[in-house]
Amino acid sequence: MRSPLSRRGFLAAGSGLAAATAFPALSGCASLDSSDADPGTLVVHTQLGTTAPGSPTYRALVKEFHAEHPGLRIRNLVNGDDLPQVYETSRLARKEPDVVMVNLYDKTLAWTELGATLDVKGYLDDWGLRERVLPAALEEWTDEEGRLRAFPYFAANWPVAFNTTLLERAGVGSVPTTGDQLIGAARRLRAKGIAPVTVGGNDWTGQKLLAQIIQTFLTPEEARKVYATGDFGGRGAREGIDYFVQLRDAGVFADKAQGLTSDTMTTQYNTEAAAIQSAMSSALAKVPERTAAHSEVGGWPLAPGAAHARPTIMRSYTLIGFWISPNGAKKISAVEKFLRFMYRPESVSRFITESGRDMALETDTVSKDFPLVAAAQRLGDEVGQVLLPDLYVPPTATQPLITATSTAFTRGTSAATVRSALESAYRTG
Repeated sequence: MRSPLSRRGFLAAGSGLAAATAFPALSGCASLDSSDADPGTLVVHTQLGTTAPGSPTYRALVKEFHAEHPGLRIRNLVNGDDLPQVYETSRLARKEPDVVMVNLYDKTLAWTELGATLDVKGYLDDWGLRERVLPAALEEWTDEEGRLRAFPYFAANWPVAFNTTLLERAGVGSVPTTGDQLIGAARRLRAKGIAPVTVGGNDWTGQKLLAQIIQTFLTPEEARKVYATGDFGGRGAREGIDYFVQLRDAGVFADKAQGLTSDTMTTQYNTEAAAIQSAMSSALAKVPERTAAHSEVGGWPLAPGAAHARPTIMRSYTLIGFWISPNGAKKISAVEKFLRFMYRPESVSRFITESGRDMALETDTVSKDFPLVAAAQRLGDEVGQVLLPDLYVPPTATQPLITATSTAFTRGTSAATVRSALESAYRTG
């Protein structure tokens, strides 16, 4: 799996153009200057700084870190979804931050392979932090050559939330666990003017739900192959696409789902305009108390002959990690202090209790104020698990797959057209 950036281009010394573009890319959050070469300043590039779940906790922890280490200052650069591109631009100019807090997805998959970030396995062991990390998280963050790309930190459960009050209002007596039950529930909900399953069919939330449904008839090994190669022609993948089309054309998804976004999805569920959503734990943490009080979490309903014995969820341990850059290696003592602080059990617990985050680290803390997050953490044998495809999709196919997702959620689009759109995403990316 290769980055769209070449090894030579990404790691070459920054040209005048790269140096000129690095700073505008960082405008609006912060910029790098000569003081950042000071060993007493640790520059952290993060998505936690605005409205992202966990941002208030992160800011509070940085303040505490400053109090404990008066000679060491954390300087945060804040970006949203554009963080990977901004980091790559700054790396080309050799002006990259010291630590990066971002998920393992799309372009970041190749960073360590290309030398844009360090293999941190030795640091994890030298600093005695390996036992703090869940084994599954270490496995997901380790590449095929045995390199540990980053220090794992945030994780995510991705169950299905059901508003039981809305289901009861429509005459649906229990949470659907089969496709036929889901179709029947959708008909009853629509008769009451309630949207059944809300989904961001025009963004990553729809992409993930589509991938989950396609995996209905795939084993994990088969799913890895499908999403690594883009070959959806096997029987299991074709049956999964057929199942998705059956559900879509039966009215299971909200109207015009192909144009909806993750924000629309969460708004519809949180305001009780829709009865069901497939949502990761950061979205579950935002469900208002009045809605959460009559919501249950479970798995996606299955079709007959499925490869899974129980309704499925997704889990991932790659939501946010601490990556160390080549510049960070020059300040490794400061990096060690910062990561030891963030890995403390009490620091980890604060993200759980204050922000409802799932963590990739060992902890006994439960999200008491975030009941749906806690309920998702407790899901066990009553659900099965499918792959989150992010680790296997080539970076060049990531965005084209979202375009293909919108095509898939358009009612009336044939299964053959959906398959063609998915496979084209791998050829045209």
